[in-house]
Amino acid sequence: MKGRQYTKIAKYIQVGVIGSFLLFVSFFMPPSFAQRCSAVPYDSLLQKRYPYWALKRRLLEDSVQNTLHNPSRKNLRTAVLCETIRIPVVVHVIHNNAAGTTGGRDNVNISDEQILSQIKILNEDYRRKAGTRGFNNNPVGADTGIEFYLANVDPNNQPTNGITRHYYPNKTSFDIFSDDQLLANIVSWPTDLYMNIWVTRFSGSFLGVAQFPSVTGVQGLDNSSELQERTDGVFIDFRVFGVGSAVTSRLYNLGRTTTHEVGHWLGLIHTWGDTNCGDDYCADTPTAESGNQSANCGPVFSNCSGQRMRNMTENYLDYSPDSCMNIFTKNQAERMLAVIEKAPRRARLVKYWCASVPFGEKLAVRVYPNPAPSTERVKVEVTLKEFGDFEVEVYSVTGQLVKRFVYEDYPSWIVDFPTDDMAAGSYIVRVKTKDETFTSRLIIRR
Repeated sequence: MKGRQYTKIAKYIQVGVIGSFLLFVSFFMPPSFAQRCSAVPYDSLLQKRYPYWALKRRLLEDSVQNTLHNPSRKNLRTAVLCETIRIPVVVHVIHNNAAGTTGGRDNVNISDEQILSQIKILNEDYRRKAGTRGFNNNPVGADTGIEFYLANVDPNNQPTNGITRHYYPNKTSFDIFSDDQLLANIVSWPTDLYMNIWVTRFSGSFLGVAQFPSVTGVQGLDNSSELQERTDGVFIDFRVFGVGSAVTSRLYNLGRTTTHEVGHWLGLIHTWGDTNCGDDYCADTPTAESGNQSANCGPVFSNCSGQRMRNMTENYLDYSPDSCMNIFTKNQAERMLAVIEKAPRRARLVKYWCASVPFGEKLAVRVYPNPAPSTERVKVEVTLKEFGDFEVEVYSVTGQLVKRFVYEDYPSWIVDFPTDDMAAGSYIVRVKTKDETFTSRLIIRR
């Protein structure tokens, strides 16, 4: 059984040292040797760029672990707002094709069809769809309940197909470590409203990287966060993105590099915990000595704590070839849901697109049905000007507080509650924001 001690300062130091070593090694590896993921060395790089990055990661981990081990939190899916979480994706294609043609071998300006294939693969993998490569019958396998779609509205509220293309003749390839900010300067949509994926040609041996989530808004820790926020997304080499004529890798040709990196973007750690026999905080993934960096699907075995166990080489967070991969576990799904709830930018993204009420010019509240029969739930539609905190309180006519709901960093929202525990009569519904208060009478009938 893997340890559950999550405040392992020594582990963070060890991961940082390993990350620095891999970052050094990656500059000298021949381009023909492909390493699936640069998450560890990239995270080490962010620690050097941003003084509080490691602390913000650790604070988020503490919050996630508290959520996962809170006995009152039985249904994480309800806690993250939607039965099915749908994440809008924008794919930024950065190319040097002066003719602007799309598709074809060795053309960075990949086709729409190749991009669509990657979105399809993400949904097959994250939803464990029957009849696809993303399905498994493993008893610990999970449908995460997370879906992805190409954004249909851009940041200016204009229609879009979720694909942007940018001709950039100054480079034929980008460095996955030092050019992330350059790519974000070329184009970046708000990372708290969209999952940004930059697709281009990367030099060196790494195929992709994603920025891990962290806490934000902590006073004194966010002084240098603007650049870090703009690069908060996923970077994938065009030769392993989706399925199409531009995909040339023999081992990584089914779109699973993106599945892997999106897992990091949602807070998952490699199955071996990025240390020898390390902890990925998911008890249902067997402890492993290291990743499966081979052309084989297994079986691969590890000896950890005196036990010989088979690695879960089919897990999306291993390094196995694409054809091996087909599983997120139940604990991994629970972890991603907890991260979506507790990582501020992930939570804001999900809240915004789950909301069915647009922003307005001022606070507005509608309570319905009113009068309400005791068999129905009452809905309180709260229209806000922008993301903010608000409270909904229900009082009896004698001033007794009957119900109270607190919402932090929310868009316009519909709050609903049952009335079967309320006596017939009149009540006062009060909605409070930082600057405004709205009251309305509610009548409950039997």
